[in-house]
Amino acid sequence: MKNHILVSFAMFMGLMGVAAQFQENSKNFTKYQGKFNFLYDVKSDKIYLEVEELNKEFLYVYSLSSGIGSNDIGLDRGQLGGEQVVYFEKAGNKLLLVQPNLKFRALTDNELEKKSVEQAFARSILFGFKIEEEKDGKYIIDLTDFLLQDVHGVSQQLQRSAQGSYSLDKSKSAINLERTKAFPKNIEFDVILTFSGEAKGSHIRSVAPNSSLITVTQHHSFIDLPDNNYKKRAFDPRSGSYSFSYYDYSTPIQEPILKRYIPRHRLKKKDPKAAVSEAVEPIIYYLDNGTPEPVRSALLEGARWWNEAFEAIGYKDAFQVKILPDDADPMDVRYNVIQWVHRSTRGWSYGSSIKDPRTGEILKGHVSLGSLRIRQDFLIAQALMDKPFAKRDDNYEPMLAMALARIRQLSAHEIGHTLGFAHNFAASASGMTSVMDYPHPAVELKRRKVNFTNAYDTGIGDWDKLTVAYSYSEFTEEEESEALNRILENGHKNGLRFISDTDARAKGGAHAYAHLWDNGNNATTELENILEIRKVAISNFSIDNIRKNEPNTVLEDVFVPLYFFHRYQTEAVTKLIGGMDYNYTVKGDGQTVVEPIPNNTQKLALKALLTTLDANEIAIPKDKLALFPPRSMGYARTRESFKGRTGVTFDPLSAPETAADLSLELLLHPERASRLIIQKSLKENDLGLGDVLDETIRETIAKSHKDQYINEVQKNINYRVLYHIMSLAAQDKVHPQVNAIANQKLGYIKSRFSGSSDANAQEMARRIDNFYAHPELFKVIPSPEIPDGSPIGMDCFISNY
Repeated sequence: MKNHILVSFAMFMGLMGVAAQFQENSKNFTKYQGKFNFLYDVKSDKIYLEVEELNKEFLYVYSLSSGIGSNDIGLDRGQLGGEQVVYFEKAGNKLLLVQPNLKFRALTDNELEKKSVEQAFARSILFGFKIEEEKDGKYIIDLTDFLLQDVHGVSQQLQRSAQGSYSLDKSKSAINLERTKAFPKNIEFDVILTFSGEAKGSHIRSVAPNSSLITVTQHHSFIDLPDNNYKKRAFDPRSGSYSFSYYDYSTPIQEPILKRYIPRHRLKKKDPKAAVSEAVEPIIYYLDNGTPEPVRSALLEGARWWNEAFEAIGYKDAFQVKILPDDADPMDVRYNVIQWVHRSTRGWSYGSSIKDPRTGEILKGHVSLGSLRIRQDFLIAQALMDKPFAKRDDNYEPMLAMALARIRQLSAHEIGHTLGFAHNFAASASGMTSVMDYPHPAVELKRRKVNFTNAYDTGIGDWDKLTVAYSYSEFTEEEESEALNRILENGHKNGLRFISDTDARAKGGAHAYAHLWDNGNNATTELENILEIRKVAISNFSIDNIRKNEPNTVLEDVFVPLYFFHRYQTEAVTKLIGGMDYNYTVKGDGQTVVEPIPNNTQKLALKALLTTLDANEIAIPKDKLALFPPRSMGYARTRESFKGRTGVTFDPLSAPETAADLSLELLLHPERASRLIIQKSLKENDLGLGDVLDETIRETIAKSHKDQYINEVQKNINYRVLYHIMSLAAQDKVHPQVNAIANQKLGYIKSRFSGSSDANAQEMARRIDNFYAHPELFKVIPSPEIPDGSPIGMDCFISNY
C-alpha cells in the first residue's frame, strides 16, 4: 500500500512538473480566442487547444481549401468533406474526440431507453490526445497530429483514380497560419499537406509541377451547433427535396421507425402574421471575389433568380447574393459561397452543404462552378453560327451571350442543390418549369440559319417556386401537414411533375418523360427538329467558323459538338421504347401510378431513332472532309477530339460509327430488352424485342446505298448492330427470352448472307460462327470513344446528400 502511494505521488509530481514546464514554454506562444481558445508555437509549428467543457457536442468539418485541379481525379479547391457531431471525453490522461452514432436514436425522455440505443450501436473515437496541462477544469492538448492527418482521403482518391500510391510526408507539411483563425462560434485551421509517391496516371502528371510530390491544403472547422429552435419538416417524395433520415427506436410499433425529413436553411419571418415580411436572418450567398467579368455579373444575376421564389411565399429580400469580402475565407462556415473553380479539363459543377447531422438544418451552402464549362457553350454557339468570322475576328458577342445565358442558369441550378433541392428531369417536358433540370440549348432555324437567341431560360420556374414553398413556407404546427400536401396537389393539378436522377438516366432509366439535356414535350418531334438543325448547321459549316490565322485543326475541334449535337435528344427518344410513365405517388394523390407508353408513340420513337443509324443522315458530307487535315504540330488530339483508326489522318468512318454505337448501346440495353419482353407479354400487339430487332436489321444490315462512301459508312454501322445483338445473345443478366430472340436474329442474319460473294457479308457470317464457337470469349469490340459532350454541363455531382 505504501509503495502504491509513493508511485502515485511520483506520477502526480511528474505531471505537475510537465504542466509547469508547459506553462513556462507557452508564455511566448501566439494566443487565439474563439469557440475554443488555442495557442500556436512557431518554433515547433504546433497548435495547442484549450478544452473547457467535456462531453459537450460541437460540429467538426473537414474540407480542401486548395485542390489538385483535375476533374478526373476529383479533388477540387473548396471541396467539402464530411461533417460530424463530436465531443471531448476524458479517459485517464487522455482526451478522446468521440463521434456519437446519430443514425440510430431514441428520441424520448427515458434516459435508460436512450442509453440502451447508444450502447447497441458502435460509436467512433476519431483521435486520442495526451493532456499537456490541466488547470481549473481546463485541459490543454496538442492538436497538431490530428490536423496533419489525411482526413479528406487525398491519398485514397489518388489511388482510386489510378494516379499512383501516395503517402503523407509530414516533413513537408505544416500549419498554414494565414487561414487559421478564431471566431466566437467557430475556429478554422488550415494545414499544408504534401503527399509523396510515384505517379502512375496521366492526370496527375498533367497538373502537378512535380508529380512525385503533391501538395494541397486541408481545412478543419470546429463549429458551434445551432440552438434547438430549428423545426424539422417532413420529407415527401413528391416535393423535389432531398431526404435526411435516421432511425428512432422510441417510435411506437404502429409507426415507421425510419424518420425522413428534408434538409433546408433556417428561415423565419420577422412578422409571421404579415403577408410580406423580411426574414429574421436572410439567406445570403457570397460569390467568389476572384470571379472575373463578365462571368461575375452573370453568376450574380442567375443566383438572384431564387429570390423570386421566396417572394412568392411572402418574404422580402429573404434570399440575397453579394460579393465575398476580400478578407473572408470561403471555407468559413459563416458564409454560403459560390466558388469559381479552375481545373485542367471541363468537368462537374456541384452544390454541397454543411448540415447539422442531428436535424438536417443547412448551415452552409457551398457551390463549386467549373470555370471551363462556359467555354463549351461558347464552342457550341461557334459551331452553330453561319460563317461567324467571315468578315471580322471579333464577332464573338452572339457566342458569348449564349455562354453567359447558360452560366446564369448553372448558377441558379447549383444553388438550388444547396437549398435542399434535387434534380427535376421532368421539367423540360412541361415547358422548362425548373432550373433543376439539365437544359440543352433551345435553338431554332430562321431562314436556314441557326438562331440561339433564346437558347436558355431567363428565370426561376414554376416548379422551383413549388419546392421553395414546400421547404420554406411558415405554418403553425396544426396546419402544416395539410398545407404542405395542398402545395403538392395544386402543383400536380397545374401540370407540374417531378422525376429525379435514377429514373431519368439513359442507361437503365425507364421514365419516358424525364431526360437529361433534352427539350420539348415530345421527344421524338424534338429529335427530328434537332437533326434538321444539325443538318443545316453542318451544311453551313466552313473555314469561317474559326478566326484568321487559326489552324484548321481548331476547326475540327469546333465541329465535334456540332456533329454530336443530337446525342442527348437521341437518349430521350430511346427511353420511350419499352418506357413507362409514372410518378412518385402517395396513396390518394390522384397522380398516374404507372402505365406503359402507347404503342404508336413507341413505334414513332423507334422510327426516329433508326434515322440516327442511317448513313445518309449521319455521314459527314464529302465536301466537309477537306476542312480537316491531319493535326497541326502543337495541337494534339485530346479527349474532346474525334477518335479514329487511320492514324494521323481524319477518319470519316469512325465518327458515324461512334454516333451509331451510342444509339445502339441505349436501344439494345439489356434492361430495356427485358422490359420489351414483358411489354409484349402483357399486350400482344405492342412493340416487343423481336419487333425492335427486326426493324433495326431492316434499316441497317439489310440496306445498301449506291454512293460508295455512304455505303462504307453504313457497313461500319452494321457491324455495330451485329455486335450489340451478339451481346444480347450472350447476356446473363437478362430474361432468357432475350437470349432466345437475339440468337434467332443472328441465325437470320447468317442465313441472309449464306452463299453471298460480298466480302462484308462473308465477314459477318464468319464473326457469327466465331461467336458460337466460343461464346464465353465474346466481348463487344469497342467503337472509337465518343468525345466528351457533358458538360454542356457534365452530370452534376452532388456531395453531402
